Parts: sequence; structure tokens; C-alpha cells
Amino acid sequence: MAQTIDLNCDMGESFGAFTVGDDAAMLDLVSSANIACGFHAGDPVVMRRTIRMAKEKGVSVGAHPSFADLYGFGRRRISGERPEDLETQLIFQIIAMQGMSALEGHPMTHVKTHGALGNMAAVDPDLAALCVRAIKAVDPGLVFLTLPYSETYLAAEKAGIRVACEIYADRSYTDMGELTPRSQPGAVIHDPQQSLDQVLEMVLDGHIPTTGGKRLPVEPHSLCIHGDTPGAVGIARHLRGELEKNGLVIAPFAAK
Repeated sequence: MAQTIDLNCDMGESFGAFTVGDDAAMLDLVSSANIACGFHAGDPVVMRRTIRMAKEKGVSVGAHPSFADLYGFGRRRISGERPEDLETQLIFQIIAMQGMSALEGHPMTHVKTHGALGNMAAVDPDLAALCVRAIKAVDPGLVFLTLPYSETYLAAEKAGIRVACEIYADRSYTDMGELTPRSQPGAVIHDPQQSLDQVLEMVLDGHIPTTGGKRLPVEPHSLCIHGDTPGAVGIARHLRGELEKNGLVIAPFAAK
């Protein structure tokens, strides 16, 4: 049987008069879409439209919840929220996505936390457990799409919910298996060949190359492409073509 890999993209991030990314073009290339739920970007109209397009193109959909941070696009570190309040905010976003997906007859399959929330939860056991509780409260059958070597991955396994391992084409990794902070040089990979080499090593060889020269074992289910990156559609088209040249089949990691 041919090896498969999912291509996922964070999208549905336009709202009101603002357009972010080219969702229609990206949905021709990816197999899963993580759709903004209105707290960092997106709005109900964009959410519904994106789900509808995804259904037409056979792309799985999931919720992409975040901190309540429209001004910062969900990329600001927020602290001080009561855990119960934050958990409720995540539940609200997941339910909104679940309901809109049901309305369109295209049930959501997964959840992926966005931006600062995802980065903080990856290294904070309490925040990771909170995210998992929110997912489980809505639907314990949902898959949690998250990073390997993270507290979120461990929390999902401990809680008994399905977890899918996500890797990045355009981000470098530390020796601990964490994404290199964007504040550090080399955190974002701009060279297409370097990006492709990293992806092929992770997907075909099962190792994450780190900035310190290590090779960390990994069994990836999904490869993320950022929809708001300049030239994202071209990057996605190139990556998909190269993966298929190497015998990989592009398919969703989860289905309902």
C-alpha cells in the first residue's frame, strides 16, 4: 500500500472587509482545512463559505480555535484568564464550527489550536490538558491535530482521544522537538529547497532535523502549510507535486 500524508492549511481567516489568503485556490491542493472560529480571525459568513467549498472539493474540515485576540491575530501570548473561562471560550468556538459543519452536511473531523494558544499549550501541561478537556467536552470522537514532543500530544493520549502528529514545512525545530521561536534566527524557512528537504526527511525517513544537528524520530500524519504566507498557493503546489513524485498519496488523516 502506498504511503499517505495529509496536507493541512489554516484558513477561513478573512473577515468583514478583510481578505486573508486564497482559500479557494488552496482547497484545490490540500486535504484538510483548519477553519478560524472568529476569535483570532474569520466570521460566521466566511466560516460557512469555507466549509461549503471544502465539501465541494472533498477536503476534511476542523476547528481552529484561539485566544480571543482579533487585534493580534491570535499570536499574542495571553495570560490571566481563569481556566474555566478559557475552556468555555474554546468549547464555544469548537461548537460553532461543529454546528456550521453539520448545517452544510460536512461533519468536522478534528481540532487544531491556533497561534500563541497552540505554542503555549505545547509546553504547558495544565494548558494542554485544558485544551483536551474542551475538545472532549464537545465530541470525544474528534481528532486533536498537534505537534510531536508536545504536552498537547501527551495530554490527548492520556485523555484517550485520538491524536494526529503534525509537522511543518516552513519552520525549524529545536533539539527538544519544539518549533524554534520566531524571535530566533532561522525559525522560519524561506528556501524552497531546504523546506522540501526537511519535509522529505520527516515523511520518508521518519526523522525531524533539528537546529542542533539531531535527528528526532517522528511518524507524521499531516503536513501544515500556512495559508497567510506570501506565495502560499505556489508553495503548496510545489510541495504536493514533489511529494507525489516521491510516491506519496495525499489524503485526509481523518474522516467521518
